Amino acid sequence: MEKEKLIQILWDYLHMNHRLEKSDCIVVLGSHDTRVAVRGAEVFLEGFAPLIVFSGGYGKLTKHIWNSTEAEKFARIAINMGVPEDFILIEDKSSNTGENILFVKDLIDIRQIKAEKLIVVNKPYMERRTYAAFKKLWPETEVLVTSPQMGIKEYLAGYGSGEITEDEVINVMVGDLQRIKLYPEKGFQVHQDIPKEVWDAYLKLVEMGYTKHLC
Repeated sequence: MEKEKLIQILWDYLHMNHRLEKSDCIVVLGSHDTRVAVRGAEVFLEGFAPLIVFSGGYGKLTKHIWNSTEAEKFARIAINMGVPEDFILIEDKSSNTGENILFVKDLIDIRQIKAEKLIVVNKPYMERRTYAAFKKLWPETEVLVTSPQMGIKEYLAGYGSGEITEDEVINVMVGDLQRIKLYPEKGFQVHQDIPKEVWDAYLKLVEMGYTKHLC
């Protein structure tokens, strides 16, 4: 029970809880989690922006489980949901969040597309780190972040079988929290205050052995 409480504390902190507004473009960051593609398509179909960009080549996990890039796989999901191909752009070379941002920025600049306000879609536990990275690497743009709309129990239940386990996701969450603390000094993202309760929960999870994705 203590573990569930600690994970919930991290989960709540890692969410930004942004309210979506009309924007210039939706940027969907690739990963192993196809629910992110579904959320990106939902946001487009709800009319929040006229263009959607899928970003992602092969990541640490997907290079072992997929034979197409993350961006291509996500775009196919969106097209099957009714997003017209003419309103989709693909960036399929990036392999981490920093590259996602910089390569999409280059693509937007080359196409001379207005991008004063973005909606960025990622995994739920990556909302805060995504926001912090965008504000560092693309500071002139207003950023709203969103993710699949579900609680921690429902989200983790999606990893009950397959290549990626529930414990693996918890390890990644713990690693992401550590990166929120360390990455500003490396110039990768802007500073984010971490409440003591959140950091204490992180330390306890590390003590429990969730260390596989620590820097």
